[in-house]
Amino acid sequence: MEKTLPEGACNAHCHVFGPRDRFPYAPDATFIPETDAPKQALYALNDSFGLQRCVVVQSSCHGFDNSATEDAIATRPRDYRGIALLPTAVADAELRRLDAAGFRGVRFNFMKHLGAATPLDEILALARRIAPLNWHLQVHGDPAIVTAVVQTLATGPVPVVIDHIGRLDASAGLHQPLFQAFCRLLDNPKVWMKVSGMDRISKRGPPYEDAQPFARHLVESFGDRVLWGNDWPHPNHAGPIPDDAQLVQLIGRIAPTVAQRQALLVDNPARLYRFGDL
Repeated sequence: MEKTLPEGACNAHCHVFGPRDRFPYAPDATFIPETDAPKQALYALNDSFGLQRCVVVQSSCHGFDNSATEDAIATRPRDYRGIALLPTAVADAELRRLDAAGFRGVRFNFMKHLGAATPLDEILALARRIAPLNWHLQVHGDPAIVTAVVQTLATGPVPVVIDHIGRLDASAGLHQPLFQAFCRLLDNPKVWMKVSGMDRISKRGPPYEDAQPFARHLVESFGDRVLWGNDWPHPNHAGPIPDDAQLVQLIGRIAPTVAQRQALLVDNPARLYRFGDL
């Protein structure tokens, strides 16, 4: 892999936490970070790797108060975008306000440790309201249920992005029924996949050689609908916290050609998140 990433490369999945004295954590949060992860630390990390663009995903530790994410976008409005956490009854005026602030979608969690799941009919109703904004849905879920969730949500009017290679078990191999089910979902042009989270699906640890084939297959087979992110600062991680420099280096293994990296890091994020429109 070249020493530098392509111009306009995007870290399409990361978070900011706090600082808690300015952006308090939600009283009913399912987890509270041990340490803050403020926007300045995120900027420094991305800048050190040549990741010009970034998508900040609202974390459940801040609940429906998207202020920390909004603040991180506001400082770099041309190159940073956000994904919100929102109640499905959110007002249309608030959706329009968030759109003007740089948000481009809504994330829904289907992981037990992150609280009760939102009913799918409510999410589909919200999808019809965010469609005029050219937003999308983002799904983070238990692999036992997320394929059915995405199949239902993909009947709606907006794209659906699956987080972290579906959180499947890499040790079960490429031919496992779950991965084949994800690939069938990706035959639908409205479904996207984040090839972030190799560290979360690996059973071997770094450099995640059991997980690399999944990301590589997705890049090769669905190259116009894949996105990469490092998931900094790696919340609720069960194993050793990944080395972000190594995650960047591994891009060359999962996207070995210049054309693949251009699509993964530049063209796909630009299309989905509408960079440069503010």
